[in-house]
Amino acid sequence: MMRVLDRYRLTILPFSLPFTRPQKFKFGPFNFFTQRRFKKPVISARTRLEDRVRDPKLDKLVTSIKKLRTIFNLLELMLQRKRGPFVSVQLMSRWRNIVGLNIAIGGFIKKYPHVFELFTHPIRRNLCCRIRQKVRVLMREEENAVKECELEAVYRVKKLLMMSVSGTVRLHALRLIRTELGLPLDFRDSILAKYSGDFRLIGLEVVGLVCRDENLGVAQVETWREKEYREKWLSEFETKHAFPINFPTGFKIEAGVRDKLKNWQRLPYLKPYERKEVVRVRTCGGMERFKKRAVGILHELLSLTVEKMVEVDRLAHFRRDFAMEVNVRELLLEHPGIFYISTKGNLQMVFLREAYCKGYLIEPNPIYVVRRKMLDLVLQGCRSTGEFVTEKEVKEASDSLVCRTDGEGTRDGDWVIPIVESL
Repeated sequence: MMRVLDRYRLTILPFSLPFTRPQKFKFGPFNFFTQRRFKKPVISARTRLEDRVRDPKLDKLVTSIKKLRTIFNLLELMLQRKRGPFVSVQLMSRWRNIVGLNIAIGGFIKKYPHVFELFTHPIRRNLCCRIRQKVRVLMREEENAVKECELEAVYRVKKLLMMSVSGTVRLHALRLIRTELGLPLDFRDSILAKYSGDFRLIGLEVVGLVCRDENLGVAQVETWREKEYREKWLSEFETKHAFPINFPTGFKIEAGVRDKLKNWQRLPYLKPYERKEVVRVRTCGGMERFKKRAVGILHELLSLTVEKMVEVDRLAHFRRDFAMEVNVRELLLEHPGIFYISTKGNLQMVFLREAYCKGYLIEPNPIYVVRRKMLDLVLQGCRSTGEFVTEKEVKEASDSLVCRTDGEGTRDGDWVIPIVESL
């Protein structure tokens, strides 16, 4: 009897206890007809980001922009030094973690001889670095272009404030996209305080709009719709609420997507500058209209930038002011024909697809032209370095190689003198 109880305790008792973790039973004759359940694949912003169709031209542009930003961070640190127009390479090696470099600072400088110039200090005899004159000229050209386009920058800020629900925007959000909007470094004093008839400062970190200008309340997409209506003779029903769609090369349109996109293009929505009605999410089609309003705001925000691109993380700072209570990254990925997100260089940059063609802006502006010159200078790398040898340097080199005498000309062995002096 005791043996039977022991067998019962060893076989039945473990299964009667609560399981601390899910146990897997082997497939056998007793569970042959057991139904197996498979997890449904989750479609989220992360999966859409991994499965999206890539645009190699824009990805290559983002990689180049990452290099240019690193160079600009180095230039900014070099210009902050007031001891002279140069910095020792030993000191620059301490800035490696600040600018986010994974290689030695000396190797990075040698990659871009058109930007940095290495030389030996005449007294201390240590290796130093300075900015080339061509780069300084381009930096001054960008500053002049920003000053010349000051009124356009004022219009951009006014349009941003007009899109805001309360007519106010935090200065922190404007600082994050200052370069994209073409604003100067001290825009709080040089623009917001200067044009006090258009802007008013609420406290220290909020800027508001004094009065709305209805002439500026026309979105960029509405201009495109009018052009499509006149030139292509499309019906007003098709173009009244449509957006330009440019799918990337290799994008496969699945079954039913074309009809769904056609219905979405016809769906009415609250435009970015309109304040006539309130979109109710719980009504019939309210969520789709609410998302389309957010798409219109993001489209207009990217249209206001100089290069028609912004970092995705910086768009989240405008959600509260523009009343966009949606996942911005997921919304951008849902519309690959309007926006494109690139993840090259550890940056998530969103582009306005209609504004670019083969990696170049279709309608350039003065600020973009100067920045593109700087980018082309960086992309040259170590090519075309022969132009650094000027006529003066050639003359100095020839004078050091030739020994001048009183009309007797050159002598044999004079070319050895510079080599011996360098030892």
